Amino acid sequence: MPDSDSNPHWRRNLAVCVFGSFTTLIAMTLLLPFLPLYVAQLGVHDASAVVQWSGVAFGATFFSAALTAPLWGRLGDRYGRKLMLIRASLGMAIAMSLIGLAQDVYQLVALRLLAGLLGGYASGSTILVATQTPKGRSAWALGTLASGVMAGNVAGPLIGGMLPPLIGIRGTFLLAGGVIFIAFLATAFLLKEEPRTRSNAAAVTVSAAELAPVVKRQVWIMYATAAMLMFATLSIEPIITVYLQALGAEPLTLMAGLAMAATALGSILAAPRVGKLADQVGHWKTVAACLALAAATVVPQAVLTNSWQLIGWRFVMGLALGGLLPCVAAIIRHSVPNALAGRMLGYSTSAQYAGQVLGPLAGGFIAGHIGMRAVFALTALLMMIAAGMVLAARPRPAVS
Repeated sequence: MPDSDSNPHWRRNLAVCVFGSFTTLIAMTLLLPFLPLYVAQLGVHDASAVVQWSGVAFGATFFSAALTAPLWGRLGDRYGRKLMLIRASLGMAIAMSLIGLAQDVYQLVALRLLAGLLGGYASGSTILVATQTPKGRSAWALGTLASGVMAGNVAGPLIGGMLPPLIGIRGTFLLAGGVIFIAFLATAFLLKEEPRTRSNAAAVTVSAAELAPVVKRQVWIMYATAAMLMFATLSIEPIITVYLQALGAEPLTLMAGLAMAATALGSILAAPRVGKLADQVGHWKTVAACLALAAATVVPQAVLTNSWQLIGWRFVMGLALGGLLPCVAAIIRHSVPNALAGRMLGYSTSAQYAGQVLGPLAGGFIAGHIGMRAVFALTALLMMIAAGMVLAARPRPAVS
């Protein structure tokens, strides 16, 4: 049975982690509205090259973050999770400020890679909250943290659309670096981690190979679920604007923004409540039910007739998806020893990033070669497959 490591300061730590994750996610996503403009400002003038370099620069952060997440998780197991959050917030504050000083597009891509390499505040917060929150409150706490993360993802592009006309693109990056520095100060002085004993440090030598086969299987099912979830939800993102155009939406950009924000809003509202429900009825049941419900909400999106129907169904889908990743993290945390928690949750983060990268690529390819409605069908199918996997792998009560 995994050991418990509940921290008496877990509520304060949760508040710090929510604030830090919210601010760092704002900083990481605020460049979305003006990234092509910044690429052009850095000397790229051909329209197709601007689009290409914008995609490379945006994806660079997720690529390096996916590669390093397990490493930071393992170092957190050995040297303390607070130290990893201090590293992430200070590193991101520096990287974000330097992005505002880039002189060409190569420096921009390199600094975006650096931001992913040094960052990971939200994933580090997930590990700390998961390992130091009482077991009976873990899914609720992780759901609250997820709401902060998703709120940052929503607020970032909105803020990024307002600030450049006021203080310029470079000034926006410098301001973002300053806000993350505040998160660094809050993490360094307000977050309280339980002292690590000699036995804790020695326990890090525990190997994942020593886990029972059934536990390994359950953890891998959760990795696959996290990857498939992100793949399925983001496979639709590249086609929303084109899909709305086919539905005759006006004004197109506003309706596309509302459709994208509707899912996030639903998830923000649902995540703590779904987490609380999962703590009461069981995480495995909750994950399977939410996946099946989300699949059921995707199907109508392929056959609707106007843009407001799409916005409404995506909001309902967001309600179903809100508590899934927190429940996945809670299941992994409760399945492995505390000494392995950071490493195992780090692999889960990498799986999510893989889904984030592959989902939009697959969605765009399928839409271009088969049709947009096929993307919704694939999304629903993947969610139903994931629900079946979770049901098949769930722990059964021992028969006496």
